[in-house]
Amino acid sequence: MSMNEVDRSKRRFLIAATTAVGGVAAVGAVIPFVMSMLPSERAKAAGAPVEVDISKIEPGMILNVEWQGKPVWVVNRTKEMLALLSKHDDKLVDAKSEVPQQPDYCKNATRSIKPEILVAVGICTHLGCSPTYRPEMAPADLGSDWAGGFFCPCHGSRFDMAARVYSGVPAPTNLVIPKHKYLANGRLLVGDDSKGA
Repeated sequence: MSMNEVDRSKRRFLIAATTAVGGVAAVGAVIPFVMSMLPSERAKAAGAPVEVDISKIEPGMILNVEWQGKPVWVVNRTKEMLALLSKHDDKLVDAKSEVPQQPDYCKNATRSIKPEILVAVGICTHLGCSPTYRPEMAPADLGSDWAGGFFCPCHGSRFDMAARVYSGVPAPTNLVIPKHKYLANGRLLVGDDSKGA
């Protein structure tokens, strides 16, 4: 065997070994990069639907849950609250919910699937503040035309018990109604309204 043949064989071996090591290193460098682009478990959970037990919410009470990092209210409205909803349509910006702030199945007088249960995102449509739940009749400084609901103390926006905005306040639209569905009589799923398989 001549010296040239030995050198060629060493050269081929070194090229093959270097290529293999370089390929492994490239794959090792790409995997963390690709994995960093996938959403984390925390990010997946932030967008995941939230299951809520509503069986213990007394009439007139509110339950606060978090979905996608936002407060979501679940209110068990009383018969009296429901009766007041039709009494002030003329004072609302969008009484018939024409602006698409809710799924089609909640485009009704109560903006809900079940009349007594309201599910709404608790973020004011003006500047993103969180209104307070005020189910009682309004104090004099909020106006005698307000029968209670949600009040944003930041800039004075008022919403009724169907989360519809009153005229003459800074908020331009009704509160958002998220997608939701009932899993059972006392179980609600916020963030998903798909039909089961």
